[in-house]
Amino acid sequence: MKHPPADVEAAFRELFEAAYDDLLCFVERRTHLAVADDVVAEVFLTAWRRFDDVPASLSDARAWLFTAAYNVLRNRQRSDQRQQSLALRILREPGAPGHAEDDAVVARVDLARAWNRLPLKDQEALTLTVFEGLTGAQAATLLNISRPAFSLRLIRARRRLRHLLRPHLDVSMPAPAPAAGATP
Repeated sequence: MKHPPADVEAAFRELFEAAYDDLLCFVERRTHLAVADDVVAEVFLTAWRRFDDVPASLSDARAWLFTAAYNVLRNRQRSDQRQQSLALRILREPGAPGHAEDDAVVARVDLARAWNRLPLKDQEALTLTVFEGLTGAQAATLLNISRPAFSLRLIRARRRLRHLLRPHLDVSMPAPAPAAGATP
């Protein structure tokens, strides 16, 4: 849709007014109501940024918006599935015999909570090295940052995770046994 600059805002406003309600209903039927407005806002933001790609006819433009909404919903679902898979991997039982199952479950829940409180960059650094098995150099290349920058990010991520787990580790760890012959 090629428009003179003066007509772009008017054309976008016309498209917004013509398609917003239908698009919101389309999205609400496919996702939770709490996120529907966010999805529709993301679609219109995309349409605004790529307005030259939006078809000229209102009918085709409406279909373009619905396709964009469908793609936004799919991206969100993939992201949610990745997070759930990661949480399940964290919660997976180690299978070690003699492990107190309750303590293990509590530890995994604590780890999952701490994990969810980490910034995404920290989660990414830990995931690439721990779960994906990449070396620091490989992870740095993947993230398009230098090796020292990745090392710093990984150190900080480990430190933050340790800090978030510390209250749980202090409580769950047994007190050290006094040395033989030591006085209390």
